[in-house]
Amino acid sequence: MRTYLSTALIVLLAVLTPLSAIAAWADLEIGDTDRFVSTMAPLASDPAVRNAVAERITDGVMPRIHVGQLQDEVRALLLEAVRSFATTDAFKSAWMTASRAAHDAGEQVLTSGGGNTVTIDLAPVAERVKMQLVTDRVPFANRIPVRHDDITVLRANGLGVWRDVVQGLVEAGVRPAVGTVVLMVSAVLLAVRRRRALIGVGLSLAVGAVVLAVAVAMARGTILGNLPNDSDRSAARAIYDVLTGSLRTTSWSVLAAGLALAAGAWFGRRPRHPPPAPPARAREPAESRLPGVS
Repeated sequence: MRTYLSTALIVLLAVLTPLSAIAAWADLEIGDTDRFVSTMAPLASDPAVRNAVAERITDGVMPRIHVGQLQDEVRALLLEAVRSFATTDAFKSAWMTASRAAHDAGEQVLTSGGGNTVTIDLAPVAERVKMQLVTDRVPFANRIPVRHDDITVLRANGLGVWRDVVQGLVEAGVRPAVGTVVLMVSAVLLAVRRRRALIGVGLSLAVGAVVLAVAVAMARGTILGNLPNDSDRSAARAIYDVLTGSLRTTSWSVLAAGLALAAGAWFGRRPRHPPPAPPARAREPAESRLPGVS
């Protein structure tokens, strides 16, 4: 019975490992506003994000600027000016402001089920762009409207079951991770042959790590496939990758730890020494075995 229970816990461990990792990630990475904004901050230097922001702001401005045959030249000038602004500290500050607003929208979508779209509002960026370009005396800069153009990074209505899973795991928080540790210890303590149980636990952790990596990759494909255009998709790809970087690191770490545990338990077994031979009896002198000799 102990063997059956230990085996069942080891199998369950492979299922709980990826779920606990996603739950902890959702609680610590997505649930914490400051940590979310800090994770998003390096994206202000990402070429895909900069280009998507510049394209979206330029596309939003040009329909309101009418300069006849110079329309293409003005667009190219404005696009280059916005791209140049995207390399400044002012852009990084505006990007953090937009990221904080995106976190609030993402929390509503993933936790409370409110709303169906997570976007990066570019109004703070557009406002900083206009101020900088007016200061630099760029032609037509004063005619730039500050609109709520945005980059779509997530459409929840296309996630299907993924949304329900994330909502449940967000509510669970770090409890599944604690349960995983308890499950692992219990599986070893219940086992009759603990060395074999350690091997099973290590392999189960490795399987769970592989499942986690596959789940992250599948969710990435689903999220990016639901986005409307290529510019949003390129920016969303960079955002998704940086937000799930800790999950990918976790999957590799757990995979390495599980394989190391299994290998250590396998090669660390005690060698079985043959039983010691009985002591040899001393041979009697030949004379003592002759008949009639005292």
